[in-house]
Amino acid sequence: MSQSVVELAKDLTLALIETGNVASEDMQDTLQKTYVTLTALKAQEESGVFAPAPISQTVPVDWRKSITNHAVTCLECGQDFKQLTLRHLGMHGMDSRSYRAKYGIPKTQPLSARSTTERRRQVAQAIRPWANRHIIRVTKSGI
Repeated sequence: MSQSVVELAKDLTLALIETGNVASEDMQDTLQKTYVTLTALKAQEESGVFAPAPISQTVPVDWRKSITNHAVTCLECGQDFKQLTLRHLGMHGMDSRSYRAKYGIPKTQPLSARSTTERRRQVAQAIRPWANRHIIRVTKSGI
C-alpha cells in the first residue's frame, strides 16, 4: 500500500530531525514545507507536466528563523550549515555584506549557529587574546 503525502512528509521530516539536519523546534515549519513540495510534485506527476514550479516568495523572509541552536539555513538555497562561509555565499554571487543587506540582517549578527557562536565566545574568553598582546613601542629616536 502506498503512503499518503502527509505520511511521506512526516517520514521525511522525522528523518531530517534524526540525522540532525533540522532542529526539533523547526519541525512544524519543515513538515509544512515538505508537504507543500510533495503535493506539488504529486500534482505534476498526475498531470504529466514536469516543468519546475515557479518559486514565489510573497511573504518576506524572517532571517531570525534561519538561525537555530545547531544550524544556520542559507536563505538563498535552503541548505543548513554550522556557519555561512564566504565560499558558500560566493556560490550565490554574494559576500556577507550583500547577504546581510538583502535579508536585513544586522552587521553584528553572526552568520553561524548559536552553539557555534557560543563555543567561539567560550574559547575567546579562555585564551583572552586581548590580554596577551605585547606591544612594543618605538620612539622617534628609535630606542
